[in-house]
Parts: sequence; C-alpha cells; structure tokens
Amino acid sequence: MKELQVSLNQTQKIRLQTALQKLQDLSSKVDHSIVAVADTISVNHEDGFLKGHGTFELGGEVVATVCGVVERVNKLVYVRALRPRYQAERGDIIVGRVVEIVPERWKVEINFSQDAVLMLSSMNMPDGIQRRRTANDELNMRTIFEENDIICAEVRDTFQQDGTLHLQARSRKYGKLEKGQLLTVSPYLVKRSKQHFHHLEEFGIDLILGSNGYIWIGEHVEARDNQENPSNQQNDTSNGRYVNLAVPEKTYTALEKRQQICRIANAIRVLSSLGFNMTKEIIMEIVNLSITLNVEIHEMLGAEFYVRVAEKEVERRSSLKMGRG
Repeated sequence: MKELQVSLNQTQKIRLQTALQKLQDLSSKVDHSIVAVADTISVNHEDGFLKGHGTFELGGEVVATVCGVVERVNKLVYVRALRPRYQAERGDIIVGRVVEIVPERWKVEINFSQDAVLMLSSMNMPDGIQRRRTANDELNMRTIFEENDIICAEVRDTFQQDGTLHLQARSRKYGKLEKGQLLTVSPYLVKRSKQHFHHLEEFGIDLILGSNGYIWIGEHVEARDNQENPSNQQNDTSNGRYVNLAVPEKTYTALEKRQQICRIANAIRVLSSLGFNMTKEIIMEIVNLSITLNVEIHEMLGAEFYVRVAEKEVERRSSLKMGRG
C-alpha cells in the first residue's frame, strides 16, 4: 500500500488498520511470503518444481534474486517484484504517449525501461486500404499521430539485439485516444486478462486497462472511423495529404460525461493508493459505492472514503472465500 496522502482521525486510523489486518489474514491463507535478495524460498524438492523469474538455485536451495512476494502456480515458483516497472509480454494491450516522430516510426513512452516503437508499417492507414507504405505516407505521419498524443496499441514483439519493444495497431480498437483522462498506477495492479477494453454502458464511458499500468478513461466511441473508414477519408494525390470528408463532430465533452470520467478516475486513484488490484468489476464496485453513499466526486479522495473502500474490499474478499468454501 502506498503512503496515504490523507489525514486520518483516530477512529479512521483504527478502522483502516482493522480492515488491512483482515485483508492480510485473508491473503495469508494463500501462502504468500515476502522475501529479500538472497532469502531462501521453501520448495518441495520431492514433487519437483520449476524456477521462475526472481529465483536462483544455489547450493541445493532456491534463493530470491529480487525483493518481492513469492508466487506459486502449480509447480512454478517465482518472485513478483515490489513496485516493478512494466515487464512486457507479446500480445499485451498497452496505453502510451507519443514522444517523438522519426523516419517510418513513432516512439512511444509506455512505462518501460525504454521507449517503444510503432512502425508505420505496423498500423492501419487513414484511407483504410491495405497497401505498401509510400514516401507520402511517411511525410504525413503527423496527420495520424503527433507528439503528446495518447494512443492504444498491442505489443508485437521484442528485438533481442537491443531490447526494443515493437508495437502494432492493426485493429479498429487501437489508435488515438481523445476526450478522457490518462492515469498511472503500478503495473502489477493490472492483471493480464482476456479483456482489457471495457465499455461502461451505464455511463457511456470507455475504460482501457493497460498492462503497462497506464489506464484510460474516456468518452465512448463506436469505432475509429477517422482512421479506418475510407468513405470518410481519401488520399489527395495532388499533395499526398489525407483529407477528412466527414462532417466535423462536436469537439467538447458534456459536463455530465466529464463528471462521470472524474468519478471513475477517483475510484482508480483510491484503489491504487490502497494497493488493490484493478479490474472492471472492482472499479465499478467503488464507483457504485460512492454513488450509494452520496459521496461527491472531490470527497472520494477524502479520508473517510479511503476507509470505506478498505472495508468494502474486506467484504468482497470474504464473500469470495465463502463462495469457494
């Protein structure tokens, strides 16, 4: 849990400590242990085991090479580092910020050890036609993405020589993100799952949980027609520029929608500060809790709501445990 940036009174401190102690008791049943570098990790040599990330065999014993939490998946034993930077895997959905445009590629900051690369050849063109990239395409890269644009993409692969991470955006769900907020949380709080794109229909909001710890909350869009719908765009061959033929849409977001985005964003900020995992279901539980308690958006970052969220998490995990029992 991060150091809370809120002032708790004595009663709130006791309630929060009680809730966190209950959460610790519930999680201790799962056999998690915290280790430092060179600590010995207990394993069952008779049944056989697999050494994963953060472990090393020395003198017949398995020792930790990083500080973190010991995790066990069947016979695999590994150490999940505390507060690590993003560890990329092929197929990850990420959110990032364009930081530089160089020949044939965009450089994107994604909370990785170095900037990722999105090649011009690894994304759909604005005219929607599958074709070779031309010199005009390269000249007009800024009409697609420019510096400081927020984008969503997928991890394609990593070049072994220099460790460069390559992205791709060959689907309608990828591309430029607008009319929303970008939040940063610790990457380990966002678990990899089959679904990282969520449409919160009751609010008309899109939620993208990037595996790299960048979370996007924005106004819902049906499709990225400005990038893929050839009926709305054409290539002006006289000057090589892409011309948008669609009727311009409103460029503002309604006040109610902005308030909904801020409410969801504050729910994520509270969960992040408490060190709780991020899923659509957990986030929406906290949003609905704030609405049920008639908590104003700015009050969600107050001490009382932090305590309420911790107590709510105790209830959730207790019910899950009883359900498995």
